[in-house]
Amino acid sequence: MNFTELEKLGFGDWFERHSDSSGPDQFQLARVTEVHKESYVVTDGVAAAYAETTGKLMFAAESPLDYPTVGDWCRVQFLDDNSLAIIHGILPRKSILKRKTSGKKVEFQAIAANIDTAFIIQSLNADFNLRRLERYLVMVREGNIEPAVLLSKSDLLPPEDTELKKEAILETAPGVPVVSFSNIEAFGLEEIEKLLAPGRTFCLLGSSGVGKTTLLNNLLGADLLETKAIREKDDKGRHTTTGRQLLMLENGAMIIDTPGMRELGNIGVEAGIGETFDDIAELETLCRFSDCTHTKETECAVLGAIEDGTLSEERFQNYAKMLRESMRNEMSYAEQRRRNKRIGKFYKSVQKNNKKNF
Repeated sequence: MNFTELEKLGFGDWFERHSDSSGPDQFQLARVTEVHKESYVVTDGVAAAYAETTGKLMFAAESPLDYPTVGDWCRVQFLDDNSLAIIHGILPRKSILKRKTSGKKVEFQAIAANIDTAFIIQSLNADFNLRRLERYLVMVREGNIEPAVLLSKSDLLPPEDTELKKEAILETAPGVPVVSFSNIEAFGLEEIEKLLAPGRTFCLLGSSGVGKTTLLNNLLGADLLETKAIREKDDKGRHTTTGRQLLMLENGAMIIDTPGMRELGNIGVEAGIGETFDDIAELETLCRFSDCTHTKETECAVLGAIEDGTLSEERFQNYAKMLRESMRNEMSYAEQRRRNKRIGKFYKSVQKNNKKNF
């Protein structure tokens, strides 16, 4: 096992402590760098190979989170002169970026794993939205990932207007790094590069058209990824990135590009909500009644803060909406899991009886 090459890919003490070294000698550690519909690309730092999962791993999966995703560390078996690999198991994840699948179905979608820092990108045009930013912050923090905010298209605004938007973000997310940049004028790129530490994994999050792919091309120093123009009538972007892949930068940092997200549904993200809205959580402890609904109660600290202007009503409404949504989806998901288990048990009992009859 070549630990030097694995360390360059981000394999550190945490993964060594949480990895099971038992198993056949032909199993090796490798990291997933690409996800396709029915296959993967993995690398051990020396060789890269197309990979598939074992039938056992697929059969044991209880949700999409049990399948490999970009950034995962896996135990694999390399075959055919390292041109093919079989994924036998996934190592525990240090962090996981996930969301509710789009649409009415209540299920998790794994976006990427083992990320150290997520760059949440909003452009300084019509895309700028503090409430959407709060949703990204909840998703990122729930996954045990450090957030940073990048404001693209700084060439569209006077510097003083950009600073006002930065101040608004810092009021919403104190302590989170905020960098404004322009892909056209190459402004702010050096400041972003300073955040990209070697051996660490980053990802780019944001709506379509905010400049994620162009930024990544600038960081890579080459136009390796396709870009598309946004629609002038509404500043909406078209999807450029359709898959997910982990790319190595020249300085040794790794970065994952993700498709633009129009829906940011949450399931069971109370921890992420609590960290993102810790100011509201603290106010709730000061309410007179422990079961305060923050609607009409007397001596409600939350309503008092809204009234005196120390808490934005829009921020509180976004907090309440996300909390309700998360709890509702979590209950639906739990019921769905119980139903699937009952169906699975019935299916196994039918198989068992059929074997007896034949």
